[in-house]
Amino acid sequence: MNHQDTIIALSTPPGSGAIGVIRLSGPDAISLTNAVFAGKDLEKQASHTLHFGLIKDGEQLVDEVVAGLFVAPKSYTKENVVEISCHGSNYIIQQIINLLISKGARAAKPGEFTLRAFLNGAFDLSQAEAVADLIASNSKASHDVAMQQMRGGFANELKGLREQLIHFASMIELELDFAEEDVEFANRDQLKNLVTKINYVLRRLIASFELGNVIKNGVPIVIAGKPNVGKSTLLNALLNEERAIVSDIAGTTRDTIEDELAIGGVVFRFIDTAGIRDTADIIEALGVERTLEKMKQAKLIIYMADINQSVAEISEQVRGLEHLGIPHLVLINKAESLSAEQKLAFKDLNVVFISAKEKEGIDELKETLLEQVNLHHINTSETLVTNVRHVEALKQTENALNRVLENVDNPVTSDFLAMDIKQALHYLGEITGTVTTDDLLDNIFTKFCIGK
Repeated sequence: MNHQDTIIALSTPPGSGAIGVIRLSGPDAISLTNAVFAGKDLEKQASHTLHFGLIKDGEQLVDEVVAGLFVAPKSYTKENVVEISCHGSNYIIQQIINLLISKGARAAKPGEFTLRAFLNGAFDLSQAEAVADLIASNSKASHDVAMQQMRGGFANELKGLREQLIHFASMIELELDFAEEDVEFANRDQLKNLVTKINYVLRRLIASFELGNVIKNGVPIVIAGKPNVGKSTLLNALLNEERAIVSDIAGTTRDTIEDELAIGGVVFRFIDTAGIRDTADIIEALGVERTLEKMKQAKLIIYMADINQSVAEISEQVRGLEHLGIPHLVLINKAESLSAEQKLAFKDLNVVFISAKEKEGIDELKETLLEQVNLHHINTSETLVTNVRHVEALKQTENALNRVLENVDNPVTSDFLAMDIKQALHYLGEITGTVTTDDLLDNIFTKFCIGK
């Protein structure tokens, strides 16, 4: 891919709206825009200025626009950038884009603006990936984590580790130059202490992925229970819409139904499942099997029962969940008719009483869910790993450093130590982009939206 030409794309969502923003980046971004812009001479204007004018195709008026100028290197991509704000008609947007392509611009590929920012040194690869996470963030927690990473929190932590490793790598390389002299420039005890310290940080970062991944993708909550206890009614009550079909006929839900809801700045991914029971119906049996699989993947299981079930029966069902090792919350549905004295019979089960149909107890349930997952109190200023690619690279780094620890106490030559340290540096470099391949960059940036 040529990264020296000028690219163009719509940067606002497609579809009709009040305005559309068309972005150009590259050496000719300002001159190409100036060629179709009737107004001030854009090539003579200062960076970070806005200019009203007309976009014209020859004598034909296309639209009235505002052109924003960002002169290299003071722009997102560190290239000349122009952002044209036009009326949000699909026809107008395509007319302007096609006009500028005819003048020499090229349609940008997904993520190409951010790719150019990375290649031009505006930020490292982990920060570039955080841009995509920031765009996709749908809760306060995911926004805060993405913003912290985009501003370099993760990168700075890795940079310090890498610099210390590079120092020891250079000392060991120096030993190889004086192999015949049998000298030792890299103090082995200091190297062991450093590797032990780095591994401690790596383990903390790897362990943070469980939390970081949940914040990024939402907390998976499975709603389980026997048929016809009100699981689908609960999902509808939580989402405040008729998302799932509700029927008095047991076994209505044959497959899982998923939807998301933000509660207290945290996204919960609720999964309504088929009722758990023995059945001869092949389709329903497949639904029950999927329910059990989803329960194993959940962060929390909401186990629903209703007042028609005895305390002993509910207790037995809850005990059956304990072998999964996943936190669970017991809901007693249809509880609007229960007296305070009747509710006391369930006191040992630590239940939440609701009426999904009447939407009673739903607010209390939401508060309980927040307390159960304990994500609304997290410190998002701490470094959290949210990317699968990053956590895999961290594990590979830890493996390489473990080999360093094994070899430093064994009679191995310096070149074996140097090789393992280089491998650790390689994997750390893959995270920040110090080490890259075209395949890696394509895999990352093609997942971005066009125009970013």
